[in-house]
Amino acid sequence: QVQLVESGGGLVQSGGSLRLSCAASGSSLDNYVMGWFRQAPGKEREAISCISSSDGTTKYADSVKGRFTISRDNDRNTAYLQMNYLRPEDTALYYCARGFGSTDYRGQGTQVTVSS
Repeated sequence: QVQLVESGGGLVQSGGSLRLSCAASGSSLDNYVMGWFRQAPGKEREAISCISSSDGTTKYADSVKGRFTISRDNDRNTAYLQMNYLRPEDTALYYCARGFGSTDYRGQGTQVTVSS
């Protein structure tokens, strides 16, 4: 059974930074695209970033481009999301998933709250 566990969320002031981690167990992530998503109350889920399994190619939603950086450490079976210049509108539950266009496993999420 694959488990994904996110950590690193919290309360931060506008302009601050957080680094989210997504640790996997039960399966190697080496051969999978990893994605980060977020969902704010009353809003639809937003796919914000992904990283390929092969060459580390990354993609970002326009809403986070230039502020967020996705990375992965296959030796640690972990994906990361570095979030800089956070804004109040970034407040949401953030979760990682195996896959991006379609996903098969996802974590429970970690809450990020950005105060103005």
